[in-house]
Amino acid sequence: MQKKKTILAAIPVLIYISLASTAWASIQEKTLANGLKVVVKEDHRAPVATSQVWYKVGSVNEYGGVTGVSHVLEHMMFKGTPNYPGGKFSEILANVGARDNAFTGRDYTGYYQLLGVANLETSFELESDRMAHLNLDEREFVKELEVVKEERRLRTEDNPNALTFEQFNATAFNSSPYKNPIIGWMNDLDNMQVSDLRTWYEKWYAPNNATLVVVGDVDPDEIFKQAEHYYGGIPKREVETRKPRIEPEQIGERRVQVKAVAKLPYMIMGYKVPALTTAENKTEAYALNVLAGILDGGRSSRLSKHLVREKEIAASAGAGYNLYSGKSSMFLFDGTPAAGHDIADLEQAIYKEIARVQNELVDERELKRVKAQVVASEVYQQDSVQRQAYLIGTLESVGLGWQTMESYAENINKITAQDVRAVAKKYLIDDYKTVAVLVPIDKDSL
Repeated sequence: MQKKKTILAAIPVLIYISLASTAWASIQEKTLANGLKVVVKEDHRAPVATSQVWYKVGSVNEYGGVTGVSHVLEHMMFKGTPNYPGGKFSEILANVGARDNAFTGRDYTGYYQLLGVANLETSFELESDRMAHLNLDEREFVKELEVVKEERRLRTEDNPNALTFEQFNATAFNSSPYKNPIIGWMNDLDNMQVSDLRTWYEKWYAPNNATLVVVGDVDPDEIFKQAEHYYGGIPKREVETRKPRIEPEQIGERRVQVKAVAKLPYMIMGYKVPALTTAENKTEAYALNVLAGILDGGRSSRLSKHLVREKEIAASAGAGYNLYSGKSSMFLFDGTPAAGHDIADLEQAIYKEIARVQNELVDERELKRVKAQVVASEVYQQDSVQRQAYLIGTLESVGLGWQTMESYAENINKITAQDVRAVAKKYLIDDYKTVAVLVPIDKDSL
């Protein structure tokens, strides 16, 4: 039986594997007088480069009434400046053969171009211009807001699994801003004004709240000169200090049921855990990463082997952990029961796998297999300038720094079977657990 994709498939099991330390020796960095940090990594295998601007703002900065504003502003960043009105930004890049796009996350918002190195300066010129001179036209805002609302309908409200995941987060977190969806709550989108975006842009889109990452066939000294030329004249601004908004310790199991039109039931379950950014003992974060690999690190992992193929309790079953989350987050499980089984069967089967890692030491051969995946992932990431830049941007944006990846493999290889068992026993407990269950209903019953 082939394992079906789950919502956790989007969370890499050993997320953001570092490259070999020698591969990162070519990184250089410089901070301009206005506070913009520039990080450059040479990769001379092809005459291409990626330029990425990362702002340290995302849904984590939002609060009730303006949820989704970071994502809506990301859309409006393509609507032009006085120098490049309308769709000129993407048109100019397309004319030089570049690919460009953007993304909003919980902890950051990023904009990128992938293009031939001969045209890299074009990217700098355009990106620096919208950092300083964005148009926020009322008519364009009204149109783009409707695009975002339709995106929410399609990706969340009409997607029962995604809707369940949204309700899961809203139930799991009380104080943490991770309780809010990145795309925003519909009521907040309905009442959003262009003035909300203007305030957000002026508050967070400052050079001293951004990182410029360039990876490719480049000369770092030349990149620093170009960065100074195009970005150096943008004045720094006072950036608001983030409130900590620390999630209080959970003191009991939480459950939520979601009824939606769907063909199959679905469950997502999570346990409060630290990330590398918040863990007092960093070994625990790396051990949780290895634990995710043991449970869901491919076809030979435990959930796939035991629940899907051998016992056929699950049509799909996954686990995930984000080592580089900006705030403490969740160790996640999700799945859909196989024919002849229900959510209760699936939940109990997952508990048995949890109990096994809590009570039995992982076999050394299994640990070696998971660690071998690190090496395989290193090779993959060296083939992509985009992924290298994405890793650098992520680490810089959450406050860990790109140097973290130099010791990733070493830290993973230090993890013992005892470390894995210890974090499973400490964190995968009922008091830290939240469960969300999708209950399918017929369209005719609405």
